[in-house]
Amino acid sequence: MTKKKIIIDCDPGIDDTLALLYALQHPELEVVAVTVVAGNSPIELGVKNAFVSLELLNRLDIPVYKGAATPLVRNYVSAQDTHGMDGLGENDFQLKTSYRVQEQSADAFLADYFASEQDTAIIALGPLTNIAKAIERNPNLGQHCSRFVSMGGSFKSHGNCSPVAEYNYWCDPHAAQQVFQMLGRQVEMVGLDVTRSIVLTPNHLEYMSRLNSRMVDFIAKITRFYFDFHWEYEHIIGCVINDPLAIAHFINNDICTGFDSYTDVVTDGLAIGQTVVDQYHFHHKPSNSTILTSVNTHLFWTDFLTVILNAQKEVIAHDLNNLQLG
Repeated sequence: MTKKKIIIDCDPGIDDTLALLYALQHPELEVVAVTVVAGNSPIELGVKNAFVSLELLNRLDIPVYKGAATPLVRNYVSAQDTHGMDGLGENDFQLKTSYRVQEQSADAFLADYFASEQDTAIIALGPLTNIAKAIERNPNLGQHCSRFVSMGGSFKSHGNCSPVAEYNYWCDPHAAQQVFQMLGRQVEMVGLDVTRSIVLTPNHLEYMSRLNSRMVDFIAKITRFYFDFHWEYEHIIGCVINDPLAIAHFINNDICTGFDSYTDVVTDGLAIGQTVVDQYHFHHKPSNSTILTSVNTHLFWTDFLTVILNAQKEVIAHDLNNLQLG
């Protein structure tokens, strides 16, 4: 089986870390590189947290590129209130080995890598600052990548950092707007309309611990802070794990469905960061995005848990049905 090549642009982050653990172990994926952007965590913490995942899985062979430390225009506001001051649930993980970030910046690497057509997709899990800066360097980037998936935005669901905005696009709305307008291919928008259905619960953790206690010990540590945040602000018993769904959607297009539309991003005022989706074609502009609106949670959990726990898919699918965890 030929693996699908991806570059993951992320801002680790608890759910970014879960997405990295998922992608790095997935038998259908080859992670070419990890690029890091300031978002959930300031850039230096994000880089360190990327290496926490790589070290945990003994994958320090994968190059890591440090990207933008601030948004294009607006002041940077982290999401450390959601993810902890260390970005990983106040655990202060210490790396056992030294790590080396690549000398080239993330945006320069992306621009150079896609200087010609590549059979490689970009999965962007954080603010789109690195991508916007890479497009400025290489306007053909969008045509030269095989797909572009972005975890961000919201169509009809309420926001998670304002009444109408999702954090990644709210953090750097100018970058998000530039990517939608200048990428030159469909932005596959995995937004809050679908990610809010993916809630990791204490029941999931209890079940998972019986199959792979080492991995679940790490996951339980980083999500405990996330659980508390979600209970306080959204009254959810568990935590929404947004970013792994973007990985899952890339692997299997049956997991999420939606529609094509022209989309723009608000860059100032009360609705800053809001994605304005022209579902009914008012502006008569060509589609620049695929807006995902429904999700098969059973398909997601079956694949995610199979990979993250190194388990048999048939066992996971059977258990999810019987335990009503999917």
